[in-house]
Amino acid sequence: MTNTPPHHDLSGPPAAPPLVLGPSIGTSLAVWDPQLPALARGHRVLRWDLPGHGGSPVAPLSSDGSATIDDLAALVLRLADDQGWERFAYAGISIGGAVGLHLAAHHPDRISRLSVVCSSARFGDPAVWRERAALVRAEGTEAMVASRPGTWFSHDFARTPVGTALIEDLRATDRAGYAACCDVLAAYDMTADLEKITAPTLVVAGRDDPATPPSHARRIADAVPGASLLEVAGAAHLAGVERPEAVTGALLTHLDSPASPRDDASRHAAGMAVRRAVLGDAHVDRAVARTTPFTARFQDFITRYAWGEIWTGDGLDRRTRSCITLTALIAHGHEAELAMHIRAALTNGLTREEIGEVLLQSAIYCGVPAANSAFATAQRVFDEIDAGRAELDTTDIDSASHSDTEK
Repeated sequence: MTNTPPHHDLSGPPAAPPLVLGPSIGTSLAVWDPQLPALARGHRVLRWDLPGHGGSPVAPLSSDGSATIDDLAALVLRLADDQGWERFAYAGISIGGAVGLHLAAHHPDRISRLSVVCSSARFGDPAVWRERAALVRAEGTEAMVASRPGTWFSHDFARTPVGTALIEDLRATDRAGYAACCDVLAAYDMTADLEKITAPTLVVAGRDDPATPPSHARRIADAVPGASLLEVAGAAHLAGVERPEAVTGALLTHLDSPASPRDDASRHAAGMAVRRAVLGDAHVDRAVARTTPFTARFQDFITRYAWGEIWTGDGLDRRTRSCITLTALIAHGHEAELAMHIRAALTNGLTREEIGEVLLQSAIYCGVPAANSAFATAQRVFDEIDAGRAELDTTDIDSASHSDTEK
């Protein structure tokens, strides 16, 4: 293996906590595009390309069939060392997740938090990967194109611009680089090492993933001490692309789970970070700008208590907290805050269908008229999102009378 570093890019505030994102075989670092804006808000994000993928040269991996997961892990450590990062959070998809598992088990001092998306401790029969490597070396990555719709994502999604772009990434992948990654997967088996992992770990599975089915994720989550598991409905192997809201929300919850702040200043800082992650910078900036001497103490109280203590707690994930918040707002008829928190629920990983289920359940326990109004509010929010409006009108959700309190 040469000393050539893989292609990579950096996003987010330079002083923010470091986060490394690893891709899936056959994709470039663009596979993380749906998550990047949210993750880079509070992290210094480094995305990297596998050898022969995206902008990376093939050189770092041997072409004689001897490449291993340790070779890929060494590339990540080289990138982290170049940034001066002694410890960093890591999230990876498929083979990228395998790299994360290897790093967390064999270099525990380097990994602060681990997220494994649609990956496995062992990717099936090694002979299958050797055969795929031989096929791609002979015919190129075009030989894999026809099988990716239905594996990476649904056939319908494959026809979207995002799906088409990912297929083109596969076509552009160097055959030797792809084949060498197949060699890595043939030799890879972390089954006996999972129990060594001590970093807080999130495991995400696509419920419709034929490449690494949910049973693979459950085996990881069962073996890694204290690991949490999320199964994403309606998602295949590239769950973060096909169902970005759910995956992004889960990652944010996992990555932004700090120790409970002990003083007012740290509670306020933690609360402001979560407030921005859930509601968005634009909304919070408007709320802060409208703070007056009369409302300042209340704004401070909301930031410290609601966001700095309740929303930062690790007893519930943010998806669950959004469900509870929506129900409470429906019950009390707070339509302006409901619109705001419907958007927040999408950020936290709830799908529109899941929000609809929350609203339907509220019809039983909060009353049909309240639910009827809630469905109208939700439909308005969805229509505005579909029309390309990133925010509701300030007169709708940002009136100084109540919405800026963000209850």
